[in-house]
Amino acid sequence: MFTGIITDIGTVRAAEQRGDLRLTIATSYDPATIDLGASIACSGVCLTVVDKGSDWFAVDVSHESVSRTALALWTEGARLNLERALRMGDELGGHLVTGHVDGIGEVMSATPDGGSLRISIRAPRDLGRFIAAKGSITLDGVSLTVNDVIDSATDTDFTINLIPHTADHTTLGEVAVGQSVNLEIDVLARYLKRLEESRN
Repeated sequence: MFTGIITDIGTVRAAEQRGDLRLTIATSYDPATIDLGASIACSGVCLTVVDKGSDWFAVDVSHESVSRTALALWTEGARLNLERALRMGDELGGHLVTGHVDGIGEVMSATPDGGSLRISIRAPRDLGRFIAAKGSITLDGVSLTVNDVIDSATDTDFTINLIPHTADHTTLGEVAVGQSVNLEIDVLARYLKRLEESRN
């Protein structure tokens, strides 16, 4: 489990196809504190550490994960939002995040709003049903609050406000129109989604 509070921005140093996709990710985390087999969320995707060095760790990204997430993240030079797994007793500063991406959204606009950046995201309609105004959403691993939600027949548009601190300490400060982002709905909404599916 994670909280959506980013603690480092890593850079993909190498991406090598070897059955699964092996990523070597540069980080400022102390390697002595990273255990092999540990979970690190990489832009919202929970991945397992399989190797490490003096300033990097490596993960294997399965075909399933690659096919269900924003492809631009898994290329050499890509910058990733990193978060270590939640430990008992840690502060829950964001909301409970599983690291399992529910879908991909598209950035429709990013405009200044006071000192913040107001970002509009378009999500698939079947996922949008579980995005609520003033509820929580995870974008590329970052815990955020939904401002408003507008549904159409095929899509759901929603907005979030990115405060300067979050813009400076995550990759979302560099977001561009047309960019794909990983979406994880709130874990409670995920259970409601499953309950609705079982009734149908």
